[in-house]
Amino acid sequence: MALSFHASTGRLNAARHASSSLAPCRVAFRRAQVPVRVSQLPSQEAEQLQHASENQRAASLLSVDGQNDVSGPDYSMVQRNLALELVRVTEAAALAAGRWFGKGDKNAADQAAVDMMRKVLNSVAMDGVVVIGEGEKDEAPMLYCGEGIGDGSMFPKVDIAVDPLDGTSLTSQGRNGAISVIAVAEQGSLFDPGPCMYMEKLAVGPQVDPESVSLDFSVRHNIKWVARALDKPISDVTVLMLDRPRHADLIRQCREAGARIRLISDGDVAGAIEVAKAGAPIDMMMGIGGTPEGVIAACALKCMGGHIQGRLWPRNDKERQEALARGYDLNKILLTDDLCRGDDVFFAATGVSDGDLLRGVRYYSGGASTNSIVMRCKSGTGERPEGAAGRRLVPGGNLERRRCDERSRKPGTKNDLQGVCSCVAEWLGDS
Repeated sequence: MALSFHASTGRLNAARHASSSLAPCRVAFRRAQVPVRVSQLPSQEAEQLQHASENQRAASLLSVDGQNDVSGPDYSMVQRNLALELVRVTEAAALAAGRWFGKGDKNAADQAAVDMMRKVLNSVAMDGVVVIGEGEKDEAPMLYCGEGIGDGSMFPKVDIAVDPLDGTSLTSQGRNGAISVIAVAEQGSLFDPGPCMYMEKLAVGPQVDPESVSLDFSVRHNIKWVARALDKPISDVTVLMLDRPRHADLIRQCREAGARIRLISDGDVAGAIEVAKAGAPIDMMMGIGGTPEGVIAACALKCMGGHIQGRLWPRNDKERQEALARGYDLNKILLTDDLCRGDDVFFAATGVSDGDLLRGVRYYSGGASTNSIVMRCKSGTGERPEGAAGRRLVPGGNLERRRCDERSRKPGTKNDLQGVCSCVAEWLGDS
């Protein structure tokens, strides 16, 4: 089908070719800009009639055949993707924490990530509240639970879950798998874990029916149904879990079922995301880990179509009594929609050290490069931007941050994207 529009007559001519398909098509109407003299301007009533006729004409053009239902994404309205702004936040935190890689000081690495993440977050146009952060207000001076974040804009109002450095020990010891993550959702969407800092977890990919596995089922049953969904023998199923003494019985049950086991020392956010990635080396994640990390992982898995289950796991009687006093049901299985409600969810992560999910920060003469992942649940989209941050002196002695896309960079060329991030530039200048 070949379409042509004549601005002078307002007619849409359609010519069908022998090879044309019968699929409905979407036509974008654009009002023709014709210069008009002041003496030729119509009266107010004539203008209203003219605009009404043009709107009717545009509506008719958007539907070539009134009986055909035009399906597919609506590109007539461009919506703001907050995740593309949040990736600047994780990039800044990763660049700051990466300087402490292998230096044996996990507190300094974590503090560097927190300071930089908060500084850049306050420049984002939003009105946010930290739901998952570095702890209570009396425990953490920055990014504490309940802290207001953003530039104070009235829209959008959001809940924020942050982990400036997931894998503080990994970073300080020079090990793989550390990342910086942030998740943002509509206000009131993220689960508040309260006093319970740990939970039982079960995470699977989008191929697995979430009703076929459960924390109430046996380990053997869950592994069997994951193997069936992935169309592979149980002996090829790989289960990821934290290397902790509390998992001794869980490890035994997995081995008795015939599954393979992969143990990690820290960083179960990246591990949970791995189960939903195509071609990943793991098939499911089980075990007890941090509740804040579970909420962040739920945001990422929701964007990827994966599933996670959790059940609060008090560490002692004090936590148990406090949780019961605040109305938490310790026997309830929390599903993905319980941990992260709605579909207006954004997620961003940047690698600090090399891992299966992301490559770590690379420092070179004059700058550094990062590897990130950006996802949005509502549109079902995701990106893996390769960024570079460098510095150069500009008149007046100021430092300008330069960001480029490594995929489009060619030898001998410079591809600068818009934006100046003074906080990152200041940090690079102090290094």
